[in-house]
Amino acid sequence: MSSPPTASPSPPEAAPGAAPPPRRPSAATRMLAFGRNTWRGLTSMRTALVLLFLLAVAALPGALLPQRSLNQSLVDEYFADYPWLAPILDDLGFFDVFAAPWFAAIYLLLMISLVGCVLPRTVEHLRGMRAAPVATPRNLSRLPHHASAVLDADADTVLERIRGRLGAGRRFGWRTAVREEPGGVRTVSAEKGYLREAGNLVFHLSLVGLLIGFAVGKLFGYEGQVIVLTGGGQFCNSSILGYDSFRAGLRVDGTQLHPFCVKVDDFEADYLPNGQPDSFRADIGYQTAADLAAGHTDRWTPYPLAVNHPLRIDGSRVYLLGHGYAPRFTVTWPDGQQRTGEIQWKPVDQVTLLSEGATKFERPGVTDPEQRRTNQLAVTGLFAPTSSGGALVTSVFPDLRDPEVAVDILRGDLGLDDGRGQSIFSVDQSKVESGELVRVARANLAPGEQVALDDGTTVRFDGVQQWVSLQISHDPGQSAVLVFAITVLLGLGLSLSIKRRRFWVRIHPGDGAGRSTVELGGLARTDQAGYGEEFDRLRADLLDTDLPGTGLPGPSNTDPPPDTHPGDT
Repeated sequence: MSSPPTASPSPPEAAPGAAPPPRRPSAATRMLAFGRNTWRGLTSMRTALVLLFLLAVAALPGALLPQRSLNQSLVDEYFADYPWLAPILDDLGFFDVFAAPWFAAIYLLLMISLVGCVLPRTVEHLRGMRAAPVATPRNLSRLPHHASAVLDADADTVLERIRGRLGAGRRFGWRTAVREEPGGVRTVSAEKGYLREAGNLVFHLSLVGLLIGFAVGKLFGYEGQVIVLTGGGQFCNSSILGYDSFRAGLRVDGTQLHPFCVKVDDFEADYLPNGQPDSFRADIGYQTAADLAAGHTDRWTPYPLAVNHPLRIDGSRVYLLGHGYAPRFTVTWPDGQQRTGEIQWKPVDQVTLLSEGATKFERPGVTDPEQRRTNQLAVTGLFAPTSSGGALVTSVFPDLRDPEVAVDILRGDLGLDDGRGQSIFSVDQSKVESGELVRVARANLAPGEQVALDDGTTVRFDGVQQWVSLQISHDPGQSAVLVFAITVLLGLGLSLSIKRRRFWVRIHPGDGAGRSTVELGGLARTDQAGYGEEFDRLRADLLDTDLPGTGLPGPSNTDPPPDTHPGDT
């Protein structure tokens, strides 16, 4: 038997006169509150300090681990030494820290936090600088520095004396405000040291400017390296194709570089007796973008380029990084045709500049593609600027004192026509292993000596030309970084050297006999160091009552009670 249906209970009715239940805020209101609270937390000083600490911690891997942007070979060595750890660190971006997304996120959050924290404080400080000093506290005897005395002068005379004393040097001294209280009592409020807070704000705003300057440099700057032979070798900053290596900013595509040209005339290096370099100097000439636009391509402005003495031209800087040697070889084929090759060889020993490389030749006048491909020549080996002599050639000094090369001459297919890129310092070893390249001669040659091949071809070592390594850096944010770095130091100096002080005076009129009771009080806004002596000087000037044997005025009560605090404002 089924039970009869029961009616659902109705909600209880509100009692007459009772307050209605609170309404649940809408989703838009909740989102707005969440965004407001998040912004307040992000722009707080505590958050800015935490982000600054995180940024410093995040930069540690960039200082402790090799970075791809600086030295790829060291990164490869780290992978070889730690094959299990290196891939994990690479996945975390530790070998390219300053380009990692997590580092950029911390950087961006810190910038937002600084801007949101400093700008409101700047507006508040500007308002505070325009406002009058705060009113005099009711009980000056509770301040850390206070004094009182009865003077034989009426209230107007005392007031003029106080205003004259505090008004001296008003531009950089005390800002004063005179107020009246009931009973004819007059008060003077004085304050100085506003530039302390201004220096603090300048410091933080300059940090924001530094971040913006660095960001502009990363976005619109670029940096590249190029090797140029001395004796008239030239480089023009017109395209990234002229660089040996190039690192572009995030907003640089390499098509709108600032044009200028550099010509390297000569290079001089001085060495100590132990082979350490003493100085590098390259005599160069340059042409600016204006020279090129005017068609003055035959005019070169000379400049002595040296280490730590870059050339600044059209917003870019040209640095001298290093130098090396380019052996010059002349190949003479049996039919009398000649070709001369001169290309840089790479130093393998930075102390003695022992260098290795490969100078490659194609036989001229050969029209058959197969014959031209299989008769290419490569002169590979070692070059010693100061040879040790003997069968095994090595270098004992980095300067050109006794140059010599130890070369292997290879003939065959160098792979110059297969469309694949290859190093200018070596030949494709797979060609050697497959027999497509065959060694046909080996010799040690001094300048002017030559070696003959089996088909009558001769290879002569003519001499050596030097090359220099140049770095071209363009950073449109460098001027802003310099300016803000100076203002950072200026703001820090102001915030550390200027002291914030407050000083109050209350003048009680006398009983008509030309006498007045004067109360003084002083408070250090930031610290109390040194304010006692300054307060004593003001007290001596204003109250004109001396302590016995000291020349300082004696207050009615110099020490505040131990359980008191500064008075109400």
